[in-house]
Formats: sequence, structure tokens, C-alpha cells
Amino acid sequence: MHLIDRRTFLKISGLTGAGIVAPRVVFAADATSAAADRPQAAPWRSRLVKFPEKTEMILLTDRPPQLETPLKYFKQDLTPNEAFFVRWHLSGIPTSVDLGTFRLSVGGHVEKPLSLSVADLKKNFEPVSLVAVGQCSGNSRSFFQPRVAGGQWANGAMGCAKWTGVRLKDLLERAGVKSGAVDVRFAGLDEPPLPDTAKFVKSLDLQHAADGEVMVAYAMNDADLPMLNGYPLRLIVPGWFATYWVKSLNQINVLPEKFKGFWMDKAYRIPKADNHNESPQRLATETIPINRHTLRSIFVTPPNVAALADKPIEVEGLAFDDGTGVTKVELSSDGGKSWNETKFVGDDMGKYAWRRWKTSWTPPAPGSFTLMCCATNKAGVMQTTAPQWNRSGYQRNVIEQIQVEVRA
Repeated sequence: MHLIDRRTFLKISGLTGAGIVAPRVVFAADATSAAADRPQAAPWRSRLVKFPEKTEMILLTDRPPQLETPLKYFKQDLTPNEAFFVRWHLSGIPTSVDLGTFRLSVGGHVEKPLSLSVADLKKNFEPVSLVAVGQCSGNSRSFFQPRVAGGQWANGAMGCAKWTGVRLKDLLERAGVKSGAVDVRFAGLDEPPLPDTAKFVKSLDLQHAADGEVMVAYAMNDADLPMLNGYPLRLIVPGWFATYWVKSLNQINVLPEKFKGFWMDKAYRIPKADNHNESPQRLATETIPINRHTLRSIFVTPPNVAALADKPIEVEGLAFDDGTGVTKVELSSDGGKSWNETKFVGDDMGKYAWRRWKTSWTPPAPGSFTLMCCATNKAGVMQTTAPQWNRSGYQRNVIEQIQVEVRA
């Protein structure tokens, strides 16, 4: 059984009422790690909480848990397991798993249905590892104007980790996919609170599912997955938004037709338009399921630094895309009039990982300065200052800006 069983989970979390998890709340003394995540942060962003197996994180909701990573944890190549963001959709999340009885089923339109324990996966299939960014579709939603409904994430609904497990391709080959297969459907141990609520189920087309990169992970940064990040198994879809990274995965079904379900046909949809844009006055009439990451670069530091004229300060951040490959990140200190290339730091951990960047900037005089960071990838795609908005607050990829006040 996992280290955190149900009784321990509820005891540590401070269960109150009818199944409501009430985590311990910590108020940051200066709110630097939380409120600094955006230039004009709401006061509630200074509220930090601790859940089982997690460090102090920014609380969005507690039922189901939605926990944002403070930016200070992005100053390293890999995001620590205890600080990796948490996003569940339904309140009926698993709080204990007995590995003695747990099984992953692979069935549906296959020749030989499988029922596999975690031990079976480790013993009977080739282990593979991949470093990849997991990012919530609504990461940075709080920056959209006008504001949209949903969890008001700043830039911390993501993390970069080393995932170890087995190729989904190998599982499908072992099961023997029948001719005519179209989609592969995935579900986990989380359950809806009411009969009329749709269970969280996602799908990929067969070609993507069997591309050799999609994997079923049983380890995260060379340790067991935290319960809140999908113990004991999680689907990893590198380069795609984490809505497809099904947690506590226990069902894989091959289908001879296109999957139809709420979380594909109704939820997690984006406009089928340039940059997936629409406007509040003219909503898109045609939408598609969200899919690949967009090109992004964010600041990790500043904004809350004591900037003095003629004194250099360190500016750092990170950048990533869908696996095409980030080639450079440039910094502007004059609102986009001129740009200077930054330097990548840390290890290059592969095309699905992020790249950290740093540069030194010396404020020329006292006053208010607008810093901007812009990434470019191998396809020649650059971020843009063009307005971006969609009704769900998905796929933010505009050039980030921060204000730095410089004293004499």
C-alpha cells in the first residue's frame, strides 16, 4: 500500500464535514513566493497550504485540490515532487491504493485483454524515461482580460519532471490491437460525486497513442508518484496539455470508433482559428479539443527585487514549447523597442523539457521600466504581443511583461 493510506491522508489533511479536505493554511510573512507570481496579485494568492506529500503551495481550491507551484521552485531544471502543481477535476479522488490488488486493464478492441499490476509493468516491459513539462490547459488564466471563469492560475500550473515507466505502444502491442481501431480511451481511479456528473475520461487517436513517446509512468523524478499527482500510474503525453495526462490511470480501452465523451466533446475545447482566438462579442462557432503546448517564456525573477540605477540585477526565467525546440529567448528593457539575447543555463534535458535562461540587466536610471521576454523555436515561430483571448482562458502564449521600479 502507498505510504499515505486513506486514514493518514485524512488525518494529515484535517478532514472536516462530509468528506471535505481542509488543509493546513500558512500565511506568508511577506507573500513573496506567492503574491509575486503576477504584477498585481490578488491578496488571496499569499495563502499557502500543505497537503500530504506536498510543501507549502498556493491554494486555488481544496475540493478537489488545485495547488499552484510558487515560482521559486522554477529556478531548477526539475520541479521537486513535493512542489509539483496539483489539478483534479472531481472531488472523488483516490487517497489510498493497495498495490496488491491494483490492476491496469488494457482492453476493448484488442485480441488479448491485459490485467497488469505495477510489478508486472516493471518486470515484463522495457523501462523508459523522459523529461517533459506537464502544464495545465488553464495555466496563467488569471492574466486574460476580460477575466474568464475557472481556476485563476498565475504561471505556476506547470512543472518539469523526469517520468519513468513503459511505452503505451508496448502495452498496445502486447494486447494486440485489432484491425479497424480508431481511438484509445483512458480513465483513472477518481470518481464523480454525483451520478449525473461525467467521469473524467480522455482519449487519443490510435496513431498518437502508439507513437512510442506516450507512456504510462510509475515514477516521477526517480521516486513513486505522489498520491496527488496520480499514484500509482499516470499517462504522460509529452508536448500536450496535461488534461490528457490522466492520473491514477487504471483503464485503457481501444475503440473501433471515435470516442464521444463530455471531457472531449464539451470540455477542453479551443477555437479553430489563428492562435485559437475569439472575442467576448464574437465567440467561435467551431472548436476543437485542446492539444499541443504553445510556445512560452516566463519570468521567474524579478519582480520583487530592490533595483537600483547603475547596479546590475539578475533576470531569469524559463521557456518551452510542444517539442519543436526553443532556440533562443530575448529580453527587452524598453517595452519592446530593442531586444538582447539571453543565455540558456542548466542542462538540456530533451525537447519536451523546459530551458532555463538568465541575463544581467543594469537599469540606466531611476524610474519605471517594462521588461519583456520573447522565445523563438526551431520552426521560426516567435511569441507575439497580439491580443489573446478565448472563453476558457487556455493556451496563453503572449510575450510576458513585468514592471520594475528602479530607485536612485
